Amino acid sequence: MNLPNKITIFRVFMIPLFVVLALLRMPVCDVLAALVFGVASFSDFLDGMLARRKNLVTNFGKFLDPLADKMLVMAAMITLLAAGRLPAWVVIVILCREFAVDGLRMLAVEKGVVIAASVWGKRKTFSQMIMVILLLLQSVFSFPLYLWVCRIAIGAAVLLTVFSGYDYLRKGKGFIQ
Repeated sequence: MNLPNKITIFRVFMIPLFVVLALLRMPVCDVLAALVFGVASFSDFLDGMLARRKNLVTNFGKFLDPLADKMLVMAAMITLLAAGRLPAWVVIVILCREFAVDGLRMLAVEKGVVIAASVWGKRKTFSQMIMVILLLLQSVFSFPLYLWVCRIAIGAAVLLTVFSGYDYLRKGKGFIQ
């Protein structure tokens, strides 16, 4: 197992720590949860950069990396939903997109093709990660301007989620037939 794949697995193992911290609902725990989430999010950038630079891209990595991202971000969003910090409709839109793209990936695998993350998928993930960190820090920065920044981050994440889903489905329509 190469280093980028080990970093991806590390990201998966950070999820329970993040969830516990985020569910404790204390400002200090929110900051720690944001820090853990930020480190896990940075590991997504790091493993991809290492895999590309050192020519360590594997089909396992192409499969596991987006899965680890989804697990991390969805765990965060469900935790934020439970805490009343994220509207249910946002989580529903994002979940529907993830199921649609994963379904497309499964159809592609049946034809021997692994669909790697696209540039729009990476932007979507980045926007969702920024949104999660901002929402986690609401207990620390609860002034009105910050709350507007959080709303803008939610909107940007939803828009990029919908657009990237459309982009995947448009490019992969040949697998659906």
